[in-house]
Amino acid sequence: MSWFEALILGLIQGLTEYLPVSSSGHLAIGSALFGIEGEENLAFTITVHVATVFSTLFILWKEVSWIFKGLFRFSMNEETRYAINILVSMIPIGVVGVFFKDHVEAVFGSGLTIVGCMLLLTAALLAFSYYAKPRPKEKISVRDAFIIGLAQACAVMPGLSRSGSTIATGLLLGNKKENLAQFSFLMVIPPILGEALLDIIKMMGGENIAGDITTTSLIVGFLAAFISGCLACKWMINIVKKGKLIYFAIYCVIAAIFCLIYAHCA
Repeated sequence: MSWFEALILGLIQGLTEYLPVSSSGHLAIGSALFGIEGEENLAFTITVHVATVFSTLFILWKEVSWIFKGLFRFSMNEETRYAINILVSMIPIGVVGVFFKDHVEAVFGSGLTIVGCMLLLTAALLAFSYYAKPRPKEKISVRDAFIIGLAQACAVMPGLSRSGSTIATGLLLGNKKENLAQFSFLMVIPPILGEALLDIIKMMGGENIAGDITTTSLIVGFLAAFISGCLACKWMINIVKKGKLIYFAIYCVIAAIFCLIYAHCA
């Protein structure tokens, strides 16, 4: 992987991790176009995913510090309840990640055909949540946090957007738009770090941990993902508040058609 390919893929990861268009699907598209696969792709994927976690912490540091300050009061306050919701939302993805992730990958793979199908499902979710008008709720409940967590667990499928699934599910449950983007981005931090750790353990079982990728490419990819992730995170929070998700549904349909045509013609 050249530094230029790392730059492009890093930008793709940083932007699409927060926009509801599937970062895994777009990385699969970019990797297929560049002909990148195997350990080289896995090492890069881990690097850019960790970069997006740092971008989340950077943009939402005020909210993260608010949660930790509340936790250290050792009382059942609003911050503690928020942290409990995040922990509850992690249960489904934790179970799937530890026990079923490899099985899902073995059954469905990460080819562009499955990516295209999952992008169509993402588009359907976004469109449905845009037109649905459930009764609004003031706060995200523990029950809603678990259901949103189930949506996140389903997003292990390549092409099914993690942010799109969680935000759309939250909207369908009647949660306020201004609360959902922040919760969606914060709840994804532990699973991404956990997934990166599992991938590192998996890679350490081989002789060549990073394949042929250079340190320069990893650094360029990390910086590109971090900077674009910061921009996308801030942008997406404003988009969700304004309820403009229907445009991403249209984009997902276009991307899905490209994937299906490319997979059929390749």
